[in-house]
Amino acid sequence: MNPGWRDLVGHHVWASRELIGFCAGLDEDMLGATVPGTYGPVIATLGHMIDSELWYLARLTDAWSAQPWPDGVLVGLDVLAERAAVLATVLEQIVAGDWDDERAVEETNDRGEVWADRAGVILTQIFHHANEHRAQVCTILGALGHEPLDISAWGYAGATGRSWQQSSPSA
Repeated sequence: MNPGWRDLVGHHVWASRELIGFCAGLDEDMLGATVPGTYGPVIATLGHMIDSELWYLARLTDAWSAQPWPDGVLVGLDVLAERAAVLATVLEQIVAGDWDDERAVEETNDRGEVWADRAGVILTQIFHHANEHRAQVCTILGALGHEPLDISAWGYAGATGRSWQQSSPSA
């Protein structure tokens, strides 16, 4: 992988995996909970996040001519974890190669309009969209009394050895 992408992709993959793993310990009521100002229930938000990433990656890669799983169907966290792992591999392969962030990627919407986006913008949207929805899930969990999950870039750095203490203050 191009070293410039290591931590951006690494954080993205790690944060989604950590959050889905944390949510695996929640009961059905918690997974169905929501608070005003968020996308919706925890499980629906995570499903939307993962399904949207598939759509973004499909636009970048043409890897899937049809969605490999049902669109808009709520699935369990085990399936979301599996999907996230597949998408992580595809994302890592994209940035490991010599990809063109200026390439125009076209799409026809439901109204028949053709739109084009730069590949770099689609990749940026992958990270932004996931961060937004991971934050919403953390907001719901915090509002329901759970200790906030540190899935920040600093949390990633500490958990993966990408940050370390160099010295301690003298006494």
